[in-house]
Amino acid sequence: MSKAIKNIFPLGFPWQTPDPFLFCVYHQDNYPAGTETLGPAPSYLKGRPIGNDFQKKDGFRMYHGTEVPGFPGHPHRGFETITIVEQGYADHSDSMGATGRFGNGDVQWMTAGKGVMHSEMFPLISSEGPNILELFQIWLNLPRKSKMVEPHYKMLWNEDIPVHKTDGVEVKVVAGDFKDSSALNPTPDSWAADPVSEVGVWLISIPENGKVNLPSCSADCNRSIYLYEGEKLSVQGVELTVNHGAELLSGAVNLENKSSSAKVLVLQGRPIGEPVVQHGPFVMNTEGEIRAAIMDYQKDQFGGWPWPKYEHVHPRDAGRFAKYADGAVEKRGD
Repeated sequence: MSKAIKNIFPLGFPWQTPDPFLFCVYHQDNYPAGTETLGPAPSYLKGRPIGNDFQKKDGFRMYHGTEVPGFPGHPHRGFETITIVEQGYADHSDSMGATGRFGNGDVQWMTAGKGVMHSEMFPLISSEGPNILELFQIWLNLPRKSKMVEPHYKMLWNEDIPVHKTDGVEVKVVAGDFKDSSALNPTPDSWAADPVSEVGVWLISIPENGKVNLPSCSADCNRSIYLYEGEKLSVQGVELTVNHGAELLSGAVNLENKSSSAKVLVLQGRPIGEPVVQHGPFVMNTEGEIRAAIMDYQKDQFGGWPWPKYEHVHPRDAGRFAKYADGAVEKRGD
């Protein structure tokens, strides 16, 4: 197509991604005021397929939640989730006994490894509304050697995440290096923990008439960009319109915005290059490993569920915090 672009594709739900990523989901929901139980008023729930609501009625979705929107307790094995909450909040709870609330720019990095149950609920904190949620969840695969590591999660707090700023352009460096800015460390067993993997996750905000240069990566590096806000963007001279993505070649690429302010997600990384066999939230290398994952989950639900509800949420005034499996607690306030 050009010296920079392999192909252009529309953004669906979820977004398509190349190895080492499995997929990316972008959530943008305009929730109303929250009740005492941190969900929408019962009148908003009428006419919805509660438990599997993805239709965006009234501007929002309940997903698999019945009272609070979100994803009640469910299992993962064999990969990682990178959850970026740009607006709103997420309440995390898991079978390791870890829990917390994060949002307004925070990132949670969770390595499922050999198996974990977790819930991701979206509490409606404001009793007056609106409660806006903007969230990315990226599934990053694990290589065979790391599929069965101990599960682990850590928080990358918004205040600590580096932001590269040049001529009005802001690049939030969630993973990898962007020029002279280096991301915080991911979880220890992540594919991104080895610099040789060249994993990059960058959120880029480009003002009108702004431009930015994406540095080159290794020839076998996979890289995609996703224009999710704005109007259009020039990608090395080729026009990319909003709600479209582009798979890029590995050389340096110029992004230029001549219309209203634009926002772009960039995902890059060297491929793992191993067979991928997926069954829902289990991602392994063989069908036999998938069968084993299902049996292990049926046996003890990856350690059981220590919380009173599968839709576990924290009190409205809990603030941003993380409690880890070892009992350590981090608090960051509102």
